[in-house]
Amino acid sequence: MDRLRVGGLVPAIKALFVTSELAGLAKAGGLGDVSAGLPLALRRRGIDIRLLMPAYQDVIAKVGSIDWLGGLPARGGIPPARIGQVLLPDGMTLYLLAAPALFDRRGTPYCTPKGADWADNHLRFARLSLAAADIAAGRGGLGWTPDIVHANDWPGGLAPAYMRWDGTKVPTILTIHNIAYQGNFDASQRHTLAIPDAAFDINGVEFHGRVSFLKAGGFYASHVTTVSPTYASEITTETQGAGLHGLMQTRAARGQLSGIVNGIDASWDPGSDPHLPHHFDPDDLNGKHANADAVRTGLCLRPSDGPLFGIVSRLVHQKGLDLVAEAANDIVDNGGQIVVLGLGDPEIEHMLNRTSRRHRDDIGVLIGFNEPMARRIVAASDFTLMPSRFEPCGLTQMQAQRYGALPIAHATGGLADTIDDGTTGFLFSTPSSDALMAACRRAFDAYDNQGQFDDMRRAAMARCFSWDGAAAQYEALYRRLIVPPTLTTRPHLPCRRRPAAPLSDALEPAA
Repeated sequence: MDRLRVGGLVPAIKALFVTSELAGLAKAGGLGDVSAGLPLALRRRGIDIRLLMPAYQDVIAKVGSIDWLGGLPARGGIPPARIGQVLLPDGMTLYLLAAPALFDRRGTPYCTPKGADWADNHLRFARLSLAAADIAAGRGGLGWTPDIVHANDWPGGLAPAYMRWDGTKVPTILTIHNIAYQGNFDASQRHTLAIPDAAFDINGVEFHGRVSFLKAGGFYASHVTTVSPTYASEITTETQGAGLHGLMQTRAARGQLSGIVNGIDASWDPGSDPHLPHHFDPDDLNGKHANADAVRTGLCLRPSDGPLFGIVSRLVHQKGLDLVAEAANDIVDNGGQIVVLGLGDPEIEHMLNRTSRRHRDDIGVLIGFNEPMARRIVAASDFTLMPSRFEPCGLTQMQAQRYGALPIAHATGGLADTIDDGTTGFLFSTPSSDALMAACRRAFDAYDNQGQFDDMRRAAMARCFSWDGAAAQYEALYRRLIVPPTLTTRPHLPCRRRPAAPLSDALEPAA
């Protein structure tokens, strides 16, 4: 419903949200949760937002009936596709992109059943990006054209580029969820991907002699967002910009880079979560203690009155779990226990299993993932360990605070933005085992001071991490891009040859 503004009605916005994942249908990481939460919150604000994602085999099996609307043409080596429409149970409209040769296969959105990247990922997600550009230009038989296209991560990165090359004037946003994942492919694929020769340049899609989907989106989009203010600052630095820091510095200098913190689903409520065997609230924590006893029993840990430290995470180098392994002896010696749920890098999995075997009564490790167990571990824990080397936003620290599991985290990215040190959790400034253990000692001291610990728990559980705040900021950004203020003509920055330090020059992004 339109809302009133001084001087008249605020016009309804039509937005196309381009994603490779959607929680409940096809999820590989946090993008799936964002794609389920943010558009729904924007829809509650009166925005006509519709999702576009590939028609993966599992998605087709889950959604049931699909209303096939029209087709999209081939371009270069990108095959034609059909567009279907599904009304999701939450009322969202989902457009499914069907190209059976690309998407009708077993596996995750990005990987084979054995965990290897699909060899044709460049074609698969160029097809997704091109579909977004075609829809923005009014193709596909939808009877609906967006006012703005919101693409996510490298799988949607070519959408702003195709729109620019086609002369489509619809504004675009690229949201970077993790700048380390860039979608870089061999330069020989550029004609297959229908990339103009002139665009294979530092002022375009070229990155160290390859085609980069993420750089393309970062360069051609009208605006770039990422998932926390601190991470938006961090990606302008050489240490955390993954080679794209020069481009991000340029976007930031022009006011075209924003950090907007993600939210968490309203189902993260310890008083009603159906996955928890025992419910609780800040004034009655008996259910939390019962959850802890159940988790200890399930993982064959000894009964203990000491604190329980939980980890629910992808088991990859980024997450700093080697630091936990180094600190584990001290945590156990001080009376703590550790429970871990996750999967990822086999080396890290083996490292954590070895650590567990050294402390069979006090450290439990579950390799794998399922949502009910993840929620039970968070609900059971007194503290949540998050020593990530970098963390664009993070959801676990928000979920943990809602469940009274005070996060102990490296002060980076969204962790720094969502944890109040000494009030709702504990932050440390250097990603090292010594710094982690110093923060853990602060946590042990708080645990031993019942009044302080209770106050911190209440403060953490009172935090609001709904999607409404992020949705309000995105709505304001959408409106600013759709109806920009009157501007004088910007001076053109000429293309320049690649300098010795890649991307350090000022690059010319989209208007």
